[in-house]
Amino acid sequence: MTKPRPLPHDRVVPGEPPELIVYDRLQPCPYLPDRVARMPLRIPARLLHRSELEQRLETGDRRQGIFLYRTSCPGCRACEPIRIDVASFTANRSQRRALERGSSRITVEVGDPIADATRVELYNRHKELRGLSSDRDGIDLEGYREFLVVSCCESFELRYRVGGQLIGVALVDRSEDALSAVYCYYDPAYEKLSVGTFSVLKQIELCRAWGLRYLYLGLYISDSERMRYKAHFLPHQRRIDGQWQTFERRF
Repeated sequence: MTKPRPLPHDRVVPGEPPELIVYDRLQPCPYLPDRVARMPLRIPARLLHRSELEQRLETGDRRQGIFLYRTSCPGCRACEPIRIDVASFTANRSQRRALERGSSRITVEVGDPIADATRVELYNRHKELRGLSSDRDGIDLEGYREFLVVSCCESFELRYRVGGQLIGVALVDRSEDALSAVYCYYDPAYEKLSVGTFSVLKQIELCRAWGLRYLYLGLYISDSERMRYKAHFLPHQRRIDGQWQTFERRF
């Protein structure tokens, strides 16, 4: 494995607003074993307007806390930004069942992102029981706030409740013509409700209700089991070699 090392770069990225590169190193890939990743982290000079976030999503940017990033890995192009054109999307039979099953038990609230002990405990339980974390201590309240609450753009959370109990949260960004799914976690005890699929479908519903064109789902990685599910939402578009390409359902 190549050891992480500094990379030369210009620290200021011109634009509206300009951005400052605050981290740019080679590092072990968080998605695929034995691969090296490069994901320079950039901070906008101010909060992004909806139209400015729109431009960045269009070029493949993702957000983590106050940072923006776009993969630029040496010798690897496995990460493909993926989005759904909500006007053309049609749920398949399995997805329709997940929506019906979830809607029969889950109530959905829209609100500002919150950091509290309940969310931290739920986030850590989701990561641990689904085998997504090697850190036994998990994230703390401050770490949760920096990762999922602090933002450089307009953000909100979808709260999923069963019988009044919070069982899941989805963090979402809003641009001029799209929503961007940032992160979703839920109580693994409700796995049978297909909360992840339900969450994507509810965000598609929000896009349609608010007159937005796209739902961005982050990165699709065909060799990663936990990222591969995104391709099941068809038709969808993936950004490959700088161009958005459409992938239709095969009948």
